[in-house]
Amino acid sequence: MTPAAFNKAAKKVKLLVFDVDGVLTDGGLYYGPDGEAFKRFNVKDGHGLVMARLTGLPAAVLTARTSSMVAVRGAELKLAAVLQGQKYKAPGLQALSASLGLVPADCAYMGDDTNDLPPMELCGLSACPADAAAEVRAEADFVSKHNGGHGAAREFVERVLKAQGRWQQALDAMRNA
Repeated sequence: MTPAAFNKAAKKVKLLVFDVDGVLTDGGLYYGPDGEAFKRFNVKDGHGLVMARLTGLPAAVLTARTSSMVAVRGAELKLAAVLQGQKYKAPGLQALSASLGLVPADCAYMGDDTNDLPPMELCGLSACPADAAAEVRAEADFVSKHNGGHGAAREFVERVLKAQGRWQQALDAMRNA
């Protein structure tokens, strides 16, 4: 996608939607002796989501797995929605967008693996980290320079905010926080 086409599509985005494992995290799952799982989130990715929210552009997560850590992280970032346990993500994106009075075409979606292809086909703007599956990279409108959990989401959020003319507002919000 050319920069001009990206900007045109990004201007229409009303909701940013992210997969979790491999996008907001590095995809690693850490299990302790009692079976609990840990996830590593990148604070810069999270800060990007906060900056978007402060400009009036909400973000949400849509993930196949279910984890209390994702709910905690979503609450901490004040995400518009946290939809977990969505093995089939296209219906998940449809339900998520409808719950917020939107349609999938109003959404930007960032995913990293083949189960993310269906919502990527429905959304108005699709993205993936640099280390996404080859099939996902081939279909994405935007491929980050960064791997999942290492700034990919932040890079995408910044590009969308800049395309929408919200970047200075985001910077101003950080100065006044």
